[in-house]
Amino acid sequence: MQFWIEALVSLLLLAGSLFTLLGAIGLYRLPDFYTRLHAPTKAATLGVGGVLIASLVYFSSRGDSISLHEVLITVFLFITAPVSAHLLAKAGMQQKLPLKNETSGEPWE
Repeated sequence: MQFWIEALVSLLLLAGSLFTLLGAIGLYRLPDFYTRLHAPTKAATLGVGGVLIASLVYFSSRGDSISLHEVLITVFLFITAPVSAHLLAKAGMQQKLPLKNETSGEPWE
């Protein structure tokens, strides 16, 4: 049974690391504010969530019950990340930040 738990934790850590790496690359490579905002809010949230769920599985398997710290951190992360991204997007729209020509549409119209 221990092998399967370690395999699951390893898989979750690898997936979380991959999502975090993709979010960081997207933040660096994407051209304007709105597309840069999209990469970290989606991919990095999934990445940190994967690492936290891996920690939850690992420490819950070693103890008697579910680790409450990881559950609370995960819930807090999944609630606050979309709200902060929405507020950043609204602030960018109010300031009418410039878009690249490749970006379609005008967000403030």
